[in-house]
Amino acid sequence: MKLALFSDIHANLPALEAFFTQLESVQPDGVYCLGDVVGYCVWPNEVINVIRKKHIPTLAGNHDAVVGLPTNSPSGVFTNSVIGASEKAYVLSLPAHIRLEFQLPGQCMQFLFVHGSPRRNNEYLTEETDAELLLEIMDEAGADVLCFGHTHKPFHRILPTEKGCKHAINLGSLGKPKDGDNRGCYAVLEWDANFSLQDPKGLKVDFQRVAYDLEKATSAIEASSLPNAFAQALRVGK
Repeated sequence: MKLALFSDIHANLPALEAFFTQLESVQPDGVYCLGDVVGYCVWPNEVINVIRKKHIPTLAGNHDAVVGLPTNSPSGVFTNSVIGASEKAYVLSLPAHIRLEFQLPGQCMQFLFVHGSPRRNNEYLTEETDAELLLEIMDEAGADVLCFGHTHKPFHRILPTEKGCKHAINLGSLGKPKDGDNRGCYAVLEWDANFSLQDPKGLKVDFQRVAYDLEKATSAIEASSLPNAFAQALRVGK
């Protein structure tokens, strides 16, 4: 089984288009989006409609969940000024979590997809988050494999437990990376029927980078009412 997971597109249409082009060679069995389809860039409607057309199961990120609400955020003000009625209704209807249960020969495996954490869509889980806290959050949520975004910085942590291990996976950001690499980032998860929690290497996690038309994205931001700082952040990956 091979899944491609992405998050935090933030209305960056060139990055999303490049991602789907690259997926043609990856050939995953499933594709999931873990939220924040809007914010920071100029194409919220176009990004939403590409995802809808491709029937990608998608979560609500913290930016998606507040579309239409009063805000002083430049990103939120811009999104609210351009988003269409149908697109707004779509993002406000998205679920908070997606759970997949795999009945493998050795054991039942629970995969949980969230945006920030199982507790809040705006909670930051980072590579430095205490392992005990991560395990506590995963145990409370009934997750063996927890996938999330929100921080825009990718990592895969294998957490030892009494029964083997659990996996915490941050996908990074497809449309607004903050790890110093301005290419979009997503994760490909792969495993076979022998995957079990007793084997730390049973789940393969590959972080893929995708180059896209950065100039198109940054020029569009600078030609809009959004702050030019948003364009510079894309250029440097911060």
